[in-house]
Amino acid sequence: MTITFVGHGYVGLVTASVFADLGNTVHVIGHTPEKIERLKKGDPIIFEPGLEELLKKNLKAKRMNFTTEYEKAVSESDVVFIAVGTPPQTSGAADLSAVFTVAEKIGKHLKKGFTVVSCKSTVTIGTNEKVAEILNSVKPKDAAFAIASCPEFLSQGTALANTLHPDRVVIGSDSKRAIDSMVTLHEGIDAPRVITNLASAELIKYTANAILSTKISFANLISFYSEKTGANIEEVLDAVGLDKRIGRVFMNPGIGYGGSCFPKDVKALIQIGHSLGIDTTLLDGVDSVNTQARENVLQKILDNTKGKNVAVWGLSFKPNTDDIREAPATYLIQDLLQKGFKVTAYDPEGIPKTRAVFKDKVTFVDDPYTCVEGADILVIVTEWNEFKQIDLQKVKKLIKKPTIIDGRNIYDPETVKGLGFTYVGVGR
Repeated sequence: MTITFVGHGYVGLVTASVFADLGNTVHVIGHTPEKIERLKKGDPIIFEPGLEELLKKNLKAKRMNFTTEYEKAVSESDVVFIAVGTPPQTSGAADLSAVFTVAEKIGKHLKKGFTVVSCKSTVTIGTNEKVAEILNSVKPKDAAFAIASCPEFLSQGTALANTLHPDRVVIGSDSKRAIDSMVTLHEGIDAPRVITNLASAELIKYTANAILSTKISFANLISFYSEKTGANIEEVLDAVGLDKRIGRVFMNPGIGYGGSCFPKDVKALIQIGHSLGIDTTLLDGVDSVNTQARENVLQKILDNTKGKNVAVWGLSFKPNTDDIREAPATYLIQDLLQKGFKVTAYDPEGIPKTRAVFKDKVTFVDDPYTCVEGADILVIVTEWNEFKQIDLQKVKKLIKKPTIIDGRNIYDPETVKGLGFTYVGVGR
């Protein structure tokens, strides 16, 4: 097939590269000429393990084309995906303006005959129907289309594997022809197919992210109980997780969730609930506990040092990505700076984007050992593997006061204490 993606962020670029690798001809439309030129040269702009190699492979095979022009790409395509951002507004509701803007541009260039237009973007329930209205209002008279919602479920850091081997492929549409086309397109994807109507497909994405966010916030809520009572949160959750009805996956206490999906999707689902007259108390609590988890780690820092030099390990919102959107580290650093602390920070991938936020207010260094030199306290915010295997004896020689606030519980407390550190984890 010939397909087009409008948008080349994590979702658009990763999915486009995978579909190209499956033998399709793929156009990718962007709106910034400088970024398009970088992509044409094989620079994915974002960091995602394996993506650069896959991108270059399919550019060399001439299966991928990057452009700022809609006409040629859309008019040649059997399927056009909308994969633009839907960031949160001040109210928490998703900003759908980019979706509607590109829908109008797509509609004007639909080919003679039939095209499937599919939303990959996470959109409010009912958005696909509005996209259909826009397409109908601007399309050529000889163009026909059908709408399909095909939400993504990739996880940054493992996005390529998630795209090729997802837990499910969700295809929502009221058109059998659109469903048949989307099923054919996904023939190379190893996963069960879930065929639904449009509203169900839109709600599935929000539901998945809300449940995962809830598991994290629930783990953090129980960690608060653990700290007040002397219980060990890891032992509690390990035992609870042995119940097959519950499981241990995503029940991870720590400094809270971040990223481009969980925070905004929980808030958006709350706003959707308000608009529908639904009591969102449960989701309000999920969001509130996530904020408390960050504040809890900040308080641990304040309680365990009288010095003003803080070393921070980890800036990206999770390992194996350079994405700092809604990253707990960003919030923590902002709070530390406001309280007069000096912050030195290290992350394997997240420094450039974090430097753009804080500029010279934070000292950024190239390795974790330099980061702790002369620090009064070390805070671990992102659970990169290199931190798990670090030489803590070397760290102890470099740090001014051997104190670790482990915001991800990556170390065994007794082992670290045995090395002479003051160790403070979450919920234990």
